[in-house]
Amino acid sequence: MIYVAAFTALRVSELAGLRWRNIHTASITIEERYCRGDWDQPKSEASRATIPVDQHVIERIMRLKSLEVSYWAGRALRRCKAVKSGGPDDLVFQSVFKGAPMRDNNILARHIKPAARKLNIGWVNWQVLRRSCATWLQQAGVDVKDAQGILRHSRASTTQDVYQQLVPESQRTAVRALTAYAEAGRPAVGSGCN
Repeated sequence: MIYVAAFTALRVSELAGLRWRNIHTASITIEERYCRGDWDQPKSEASRATIPVDQHVIERIMRLKSLEVSYWAGRALRRCKAVKSGGPDDLVFQSVFKGAPMRDNNILARHIKPAARKLNIGWVNWQVLRRSCATWLQQAGVDVKDAQGILRHSRASTTQDVYQQLVPESQRTAVRALTAYAEAGRPAVGSGCN
């Protein structure tokens, strides 16, 4: 779930509501969402969409069908399939015990927050993955309109002003580019106008 969230910017409720019929060879369709016991429509009309997804993400999702999960039950080590049933209407991310929707707060408390503490990263939640994806898209030089489409915001200003964060290294790169441009003897914008 975390890997898919980082590369798709899907909201956790959308991840929890993904069904196998929503996974295509190069895209994912968002039809519904699941949050703490409630099924609902996507957050907005812009959120109901099919987004492009790179092959490595699709492969990672498909690999779930062949994975086994090991866990201790008392003194015995038990194994079970990560996906109990993989029909078109079954959930992609399902609890290993019942095949029910996964609880986002359990994953956050058991996996994401401990990993962040281990890496000495401050406060984290699911939203951090969405904002990170938006910022990485910006750093990769992706046009803000394309990023808006991937994040499924109704306005590009939301993507740019709220989700894409300033990264000091990007600012240093911009300053170096400005210096290189100026040193190449190019006239500065507005030169001659004091």
